[in-house]
Amino acid sequence: MERLTYIVVLLVYLVILGLVGVFSSRRLKTSADYAIGGRSIGPWVTALSFVAAYFSSVLIIGGGAFGYKYGLSTLWIGASNVLVGCALAWIILGKRIRRMTEETGSMTISEFLGKRYGSRAIMMFSAAIIFLFLIIYNVSVVKGMANAIQVLVEIPYWGGVLVSGLIIVFYVTVGGYLAVVWTSFIQAWIMIGGLILLTLVALSRVGGMATAVGRLSAMDAGFVSTPGLWGWAGLISFCLIVSFGTWGMPQLVIRFYSIKNVRMLRIGTIVVTVGGSVALLPYLNGALARILHPAVANPDLAIPTLTKSVLPPIGAAIFLAGVIAAGMSTFAGVLIISSTSLVRDITEHTFGRKLTQAEQIKYARIANIILGGAAILIGLRPPSLILVLTAFSWAVIASTNLWPLLFGIYWKRTNPTATLVSMVAGAGTALVWTRLGNPLGLHGFIAGTSIALVIIVAGSLLSRTDAR
Repeated sequence: MERLTYIVVLLVYLVILGLVGVFSSRRLKTSADYAIGGRSIGPWVTALSFVAAYFSSVLIIGGGAFGYKYGLSTLWIGASNVLVGCALAWIILGKRIRRMTEETGSMTISEFLGKRYGSRAIMMFSAAIIFLFLIIYNVSVVKGMANAIQVLVEIPYWGGVLVSGLIIVFYVTVGGYLAVVWTSFIQAWIMIGGLILLTLVALSRVGGMATAVGRLSAMDAGFVSTPGLWGWAGLISFCLIVSFGTWGMPQLVIRFYSIKNVRMLRIGTIVVTVGGSVALLPYLNGALARILHPAVANPDLAIPTLTKSVLPPIGAAIFLAGVIAAGMSTFAGVLIISSTSLVRDITEHTFGRKLTQAEQIKYARIANIILGGAAILIGLRPPSLILVLTAFSWAVIASTNLWPLLFGIYWKRTNPTATLVSMVAGAGTALVWTRLGNPLGLHGFIAGTSIALVIIVAGSLLSRTDAR
């Protein structure tokens, strides 16, 4: 009976998502509709879809895994998500990106950077990095969804990958960005409700917050101190990569492209900050899972295990839908970005093949099927810890795009040559640093963005030629 409840709730939810994709397809008239919703999305939908795409199953499952391993110090990661990744990102980036991308007619980060700096090489390199590493990121998202389905629905891991992945590919391919943003809006509410429900019940089960702190301290004092078992280098690195690093992530930045007008950014900033506060809950629940289930072999299964043990079947089914909702939102956002980048940045702008509006939509749909299928296939045999995989892909993408985007909207003197060199050096440093095992305990994101920052600033100051 319990398993049947999970299956029924999940099937109903998946059918709803598929219908959203079908209905969204009826509003698609131009490639701009397919790629960025025709720049017509309201503040509530934009903000909550941002929350869903940002946090996803990576936060719920992966954040819970880190809370399980390192304890309450990981709450600082959630706090940085809210302040830096949500509030400051909207305040600092939103208005200028919305205005400048409309002025340049850009639909992707790579296209904007290419036009801003007057450089095809910048656009090509940015597009290549986004195209490759967003597929890697989507693997971590698929893994998070599949882990939850595996524990709660009791089907093999590969079945969870296929169930979650194929429905996303369907509704994104059919409905484009409109399907992505509206399903994300629905998914945000389910995710928020599921996390709040799990947290309240889990806290009650352990006897309240004060009791939880005492029991964790009795296990190891490092579970309740800062930086605790993790250490300052690891904690600060991850706070930065999953908060400041999001400023260069295309599936989030695209929300600023699509919002209806800059006036709506004020409402959106409030909504995204309040909604984003749920980022604290997975880390807390991971620590609570350590109390109730101290012998979980795989930390990525901590949250699904906690859910199954403390919630009744209908509650666990709702939470499962929340995890699937969060993961689908991110996967869908990444998929539409990747396919749009492939068609516009690589096919049209790099190889110079001009496509009609109908052809752009057609090829974007084909790209969605191919790229989504690739992520699903890789997701069948992924690395272990979700957040490790996520942080690796974020490190490379952010080291490539963060400074060119930020300086591109705020500093006219930023030099195209310095920008391209900083992008290549940043991405290369992040890759090498990660390959070397993160020397000094610092994540590749810190190394990559630091090198990129020095090069873009020094190169621009030394140059006498302003960017176009």
